Amino acid sequence: MIDKDFDLTRRSFIDHVLKASAGAGMAAAAPWAAFAAGTEPLATDRVRLGVIGTGDRGRTLIRNIAKTRNCVVAALCDDYAPHLARARALVDPATPVFADHRAMLDAGGLDAVVVATPLHVHARHTLDAFDAGLHVWCEKAMARTIADCSLMVKRAQDSRKVLQIGHQRMFNPTYLNALRRVKAGEIGPLIQIRASWHRNNSWRRPVPADSNDRRINWRLYRESSAGLMTELATHQLQIASWFLDAAPTRVIGSGSLCFWKDGREVYDHVALVYEYSGGRKLVWTSLLNNARYGCEEQIQGSKGTIEPELGRIFKENPPGVRALRQMTQDIKDGQKRPVPIGGATWFPELPVTTPGESLGWGEFDETMLQFEAFGEAVRSGKPLPGLLHQAYLASVASLMGEQAMDSGRPVDWPSALVNV
Repeated sequence: MIDKDFDLTRRSFIDHVLKASAGAGMAAAAPWAAFAAGTEPLATDRVRLGVIGTGDRGRTLIRNIAKTRNCVVAALCDDYAPHLARARALVDPATPVFADHRAMLDAGGLDAVVVATPLHVHARHTLDAFDAGLHVWCEKAMARTIADCSLMVKRAQDSRKVLQIGHQRMFNPTYLNALRRVKAGEIGPLIQIRASWHRNNSWRRPVPADSNDRRINWRLYRESSAGLMTELATHQLQIASWFLDAAPTRVIGSGSLCFWKDGREVYDHVALVYEYSGGRKLVWTSLLNNARYGCEEQIQGSKGTIEPELGRIFKENPPGVRALRQMTQDIKDGQKRPVPIGGATWFPELPVTTPGESLGWGEFDETMLQFEAFGEAVRSGKPLPGLLHQAYLASVASLMGEQAMDSGRPVDWPSALVNV
């Protein structure tokens, strides 16, 4: 697949998902992908979703749900009226709205709920939905504590309800194609993943007169968020466990309030090393005062590197430059001539600047596809295989990282987790 193959049409997008998820090892590594893309949902008899949380992320999800062929927003809920008013403009005017999620659950008429609220109330909203007999799609990270993450998984299993967590990269053709090429051995055994998510802004939002800072800026306070770890790291921790096909064994890390000294409680600069079996590692950094390297993953093997966020693959021994190949041949043919050499006799091993090969890149509707997949899972009453396992590993790993930074000591992978 190359760049020009990618476009925004739904059928083309799904074809790319199917193509990228085919191949040796992919059925085990991404069992959800072919299932999600291979199902052609019907526009009739749509799965009725109640959305809890209509802030910026909630409204983005509502827009993606509107693109699906098998889901519809059947109710809205938010305890902050301005958010609810903005969300109402995105749905049918007759859609009922609620200020309390329990009132929405009691009103009935839903098949499932979408939880897009602040992290510390994910577990409560999810468990209440299970108690109401509904399936749940929940934003990542799963919950504020490892215990609540485990409780959500256990209750989903006990109630025989679908719990799907929003990790959209698992439906992205570029990532699936990258994984397929890793499974095919193109970059050799994986050794390390370097990942970062760097920004240059305070992450603080202005507080309207009718609200307060802890409601609007909940990501900056420990009671409601682990900051960079739960809001950003979970995406790339999921990528690491997926590509390395393992959970980390332990993590060490350092976090600091380095730049934004504005009363926030979560770190604005973090650096962690996650260890995996066989000595493999994920090195993850995030900071809020320099955006040069942005969001990226470098999946490094002995034969090459894949950068799925940028849609490129680089080989360790790329084909030689034509002029150098000609010079080599001239020497073999005895056509030797002096080559002037000057300056330094040693050079550092500078980063590779060749463009590499395209994995295929573009704007995808992977969030749309994961909702279509969720809709089909709700219809069948069976979760998509592998999805919850991946999300659980990522959420637990993110909270382990927070513990390691807070304690200044290595933190081992928990032994008492739910089997997924």
